[in-house]
Amino acid sequence: MNDTIKRSVRLTSFRELSRILVLAIHLGSVALIASGCAVSPVGTSGLYTAATQDGPSQTAYAPPAGKGPVIVVLSGATGPRLYDSFAAALAKEGYYVVLLDGNDVRRNAAGEAILRKAIARAQATPNAIPGKVGVVGFSLGGGMALQRAADMPDSVSIVVVYYPSTSFVSDAADLARRIRLPVLMLAGEQDRYNNCCLIETARAIEAAAKNQKASFTLITYPLAEHGFNLAVPAYRAQDDLDAWKRTLETLRQHVRPQQQ
Repeated sequence: MNDTIKRSVRLTSFRELSRILVLAIHLGSVALIASGCAVSPVGTSGLYTAATQDGPSQTAYAPPAGKGPVIVVLSGATGPRLYDSFAAALAKEGYYVVLLDGNDVRRNAAGEAILRKAIARAQATPNAIPGKVGVVGFSLGGGMALQRAADMPDSVSIVVVYYPSTSFVSDAADLARRIRLPVLMLAGEQDRYNNCCLIETARAIEAAAKNQKASFTLITYPLAEHGFNLAVPAYRAQDDLDAWKRTLETLRQHVRPQQQ
């Protein structure tokens, strides 16, 4: 092949590549291609983003329509991996879901700031429909949702917590006074995991919330232990299905997806 033909082939290839890149950018596919090549260090299947000044590390899941109301999911102390399938399933219901490591949202002022940053970042993405977000927390993340997200009516419309960590609660009435938006708690009556999430404490919070006239609903499962909806030995299919149904019904009342 002579030099003239070689230059012609290179020029043609460059032009074709340019056309592909322009089309990819137009369709918003560049980020998707890049994310598909990356392996999440936390074992999740969505689009992983490392921590930056704009917020903590996260895994994002886009809904089938591309855009949806934002749901922020806070993992338990073991990290995001066990909650990947839940977040992915929630996205299929029409939500833009952001999964955070519950360990990043600590029980102090810095933790609150981190959660607010994560919410603001999620709301600013092209996948988000404007409006308040829903927050779903598990175990440690559930405790953070109770203590932090339930006191953020400016940006959060609903909180759902699964077997939340309540070992930090020394005064149920004080916690109840800071519940300023609807909360759904799903708890196992046999939960004795590290005594972090006792049903007795859940019931004390329920009673205190009732006295404060806070919007608080406690659903308990008589035979369920900690992590009853996860891929762990404590898994209970019937309780998992019931909790999932209640979660979707509650979220749809406050953060309704498109075409629902």
